[in-house]
Amino acid sequence: MNYSQHYRPQFGGFSFFPPVIKNLLIINVVVFFLQLALEGGFFTIGGRPLSYWFGETFYLWPLGSGNFMPWQLVTYMFLHGGLTHIFFNMIMLWMFGVELENTWGSKKFLYMYFAAGIVAGIANLFIAPLLTSTGPTIGASGGVYGVLAAFAMVFPDRYIYLYFFVPMRAKYLVTGLILLEVVFSVMGTREGIAHVAHLGGAVVGGLWVLLDRQGRIDRWISRRRSTDVSGTGWNNAPREAKFYEFTPDQKETEPRRPTGDREYDEAQKRIDDILDKISTSGYAALTEEEKRILLDASKRIHPDKNTH
Repeated sequence: MNYSQHYRPQFGGFSFFPPVIKNLLIINVVVFFLQLALEGGFFTIGGRPLSYWFGETFYLWPLGSGNFMPWQLVTYMFLHGGLTHIFFNMIMLWMFGVELENTWGSKKFLYMYFAAGIVAGIANLFIAPLLTSTGPTIGASGGVYGVLAAFAMVFPDRYIYLYFFVPMRAKYLVTGLILLEVVFSVMGTREGIAHVAHLGGAVVGGLWVLLDRQGRIDRWISRRRSTDVSGTGWNNAPREAKFYEFTPDQKETEPRRPTGDREYDEAQKRIDDILDKISTSGYAALTEEEKRILLDASKRIHPDKNTH
């Protein structure tokens, strides 16, 4: 079964900075500059630089260190050890995460990212000490590896340009990266890098896609949605594209066309062909006419929503 049978991109165009990616980038950068300010030693508590308190509180500390706290499984994901560390994590999050969020919707992507990061932290707490010495851990790499693994499974044949020149299919590139992490984890080489955490995040990304293909993720999110407050902007899981159809919470402004109507069937087939083209070649490959058709369909499905 191919990709287009599982996922359909949302109408309304492709966003290069969808809400979850945008907010994750902003939060990580702001926290990084906060780290730099604290490391300057200008702020102290009881004669100790505030950076020591910050590290003891928010880094992910080993279980036997005496500093571990449960919230660190989340906070460590927003901390980085230097400009190179945050740059590569954020550029990979953006490169591979944008298309996933546009395809899945923000809520599904957000849950996957945090699940990958938290499980990566748990793996680092319980499995990494069996293979190598461990210390405090920081970085978004666990969540990013979840995004990488998910991308490779959803878009396996998408070409990634390694070092901007060497084209490589996503499934081969990500598989190679994961195999390297396995080797480094077992051999204990390249100390100071949380290889086990990377693998934990990748496992979550892969399992998430498998469960999503079975419909389990959507059912789980649907159950949670009943308790969410509407209008937050985070509940935009993509719906299967249906021409002239409306969701229960939308106001119908024009009558549905009968299923057997020839014009309806031709329009539906045209839209399906365009969506299949997006799934194989990306939104940028569409012609202006195809983009216009999608935009017109979006206006019919979301008559009260302004599109840009």
